[in-house]
Amino acid sequence: MRFDFTEEELNRYSRHILLQDVGVEGQEKIREGKVLVVGAGGLGAPVAMYLAAAGVGTIGIVDGDVVDLSNLQRQIIHTTPDVGKWKVESAKETIQAINPHVKVEAHREFLMADNALDLVGEYDFVVDGTDNFPVKFLINDACVMAGKPFSHGGILRFEGQTFTHVPGSACYRCMFKSPPPPGAVPTCSQAGVLGAIAGMLGTIQAAETLKWLTGVGELLTDKLLTFNAKTMDFRKIHVKKTDKCPICGPNPSITELIDYEQAVCDLKNHG
Repeated sequence: MRFDFTEEELNRYSRHILLQDVGVEGQEKIREGKVLVVGAGGLGAPVAMYLAAAGVGTIGIVDGDVVDLSNLQRQIIHTTPDVGKWKVESAKETIQAINPHVKVEAHREFLMADNALDLVGEYDFVVDGTDNFPVKFLINDACVMAGKPFSHGGILRFEGQTFTHVPGSACYRCMFKSPPPPGAVPTCSQAGVLGAIAGMLGTIQAAETLKWLTGVGELLTDKLLTFNAKTMDFRKIHVKKTDKCPICGPNPSITELIDYEQAVCDLKNHG
């Protein structure tokens, strides 16, 4: 490891360095990390901002949409003057304003079956910040195929859920075998979401990412963390990797990535 932090960097990251479990060594691991955030929306926004503040060396952002006025209620990486701007460009500007030491790789496209493995393969850790089931399954399948760890996150109305997958632990399909039919389950664009919920879950996902990069603490592997903000009840559900899983089991039936059909209203709502 290099340990060639400047005085400005040592001051910037001093609260991390003071942590006995992190220190200079942990901060160097953060600086060497490469994280892909899929979706620059409700979840991706707080994730990217906290990862940038923490000093993650390279942050990739994948999103093919532009900023809409309705996004600003929860997508805090964007501001009013950004309406109409590509989300990845708006996010890049905010990240670089937070921390000029971070390299931002803006991928102005949606994650699809034909580009997922190439994108995922460039990074150490992937964060699911999307708002629809087809892309969540695509992220899961691509990461399992590529042997990449990732953080899953989902929000709706007043509720959120998240877990972390590392090779060998339960994946999304171990819990939910396949996407629901298009339109069967509403998304945030249909049912609404309390804006602060995105921040609550996004910061948990950012913390999981930093824990993985530094090797500190216990990850949310083989556990599904859920919460309801109306009551502030948090629940941790233990899950198991299953041999019958069609993607991570010993005899996978899924051998190539699939672009599942999305509901029409979700085609431009990946975040």
